[in-house]
Amino acid sequence: MAILDSIDRKILDLLQGDAKLNVKEIAIRLNLTKTPVYERIKRLEKDGVIEKYVAIVNRKKLNPSIVVFISGKLDVKRFEQTQEFYDGVMKLPEVMDCYLMSGEYDFLLKVIVRDLDAYHEFYSGKLALVPRVGYVSSSFVLNEAKKSTVLPDL
Repeated sequence: MAILDSIDRKILDLLQGDAKLNVKEIAIRLNLTKTPVYERIKRLEKDGVIEKYVAIVNRKKLNPSIVVFISGKLDVKRFEQTQEFYDGVMKLPEVMDCYLMSGEYDFLLKVIVRDLDAYHEFYSGKLALVPRVGYVSSSFVLNEAKKSTVLPDL
């Protein structure tokens, strides 16, 4: 695990808020010169703390769509068999996130589809064909009360 000081954390906070900030802008906000800020960012990238830079797209501006959370149970006898499920899920572009869960369900998927008909096609024509999928339960998002990509400072 990388050891981060308060300046590293401030740089990360700024970049998580706006990845288009350049080194000069970050240096000004932190009251530092450009060189140490540049070196810190490069170290954070090299150490894998910063994985990549992305554009966060407003899905509502592109096409009508719905978000569905799918909880489910896997049909496995050995833990190693879960890889068949993961391999199948990785091929589904509708799946935005996939988590292995403890508790009542084995997995949680965040899925985005055009509408209910598209969800039915996804469920019956794709998800049902993924190896090791057992029982599933779907919940449809009515409103996104909070959505963040900024990690909390733990």
